[in-house]
Amino acid sequence: MPTLLLIRHGDNDYLRKDKLPGQIPGIHLNAHGREQAMEMAQSLSQLPITAIYSSPLERAIETAEPLAQSLGLGIQLKSDLADPDVGAWEGRSWKSLVHTKLWKVIQEKPSQFQFPGGETFIQVQERVTRTLDAIANAHNGEFIAVFFHADPIKLSVSHYLGIALDNFQRLTISASSVTILRLDSPAVKLLALNLIPPFSLPKM
Repeated sequence: MPTLLLIRHGDNDYLRKDKLPGQIPGIHLNAHGREQAMEMAQSLSQLPITAIYSSPLERAIETAEPLAQSLGLGIQLKSDLADPDVGAWEGRSWKSLVHTKLWKVIQEKPSQFQFPGGETFIQVQERVTRTLDAIANAHNGEFIAVFFHADPIKLSVSHYLGIALDNFQRLTISASSVTILRLDSPAVKLLALNLIPPFSLPKM
């Protein structure tokens, strides 16, 4: 089975303003995010990466582009790698949501939470891990870079490590970080969590 490099997109203005982007189109990396993408490419270009996948949202694609250019690879888009559909919460700031009745649920029992008019975390976890499983099955023994989003990465790591969904928010996935999973069936090995460039890669 392959080694999956799970890479969160770089900085953007929605992150700076602490707004919930969901699947809003047209959210691009800012200047800092573009610098982060270049640093990520420099840090990972030494690995024998054979394929690059990305969420279809611009902030993920733009983070993937420098690495794709460095390695001469195309970027394969997968719609199921997108950020959660947050429904009516799109574009709202986290500060404005703290006092809602649903806030306690999202913090204490995310397995029981559904974004108003949007997805549940269970649905997000199922679609993302289904896609990662398909990618893994198509690339046995290879290094694969997958660019997507914080909560989907945390949900994926929780799934593969057997962490209860209600505990997935205990993981930290920073902007422009890489988390490395080796899917050695039936075992799964977490080789790195939340590495931020520049970094020294662990032995793999």
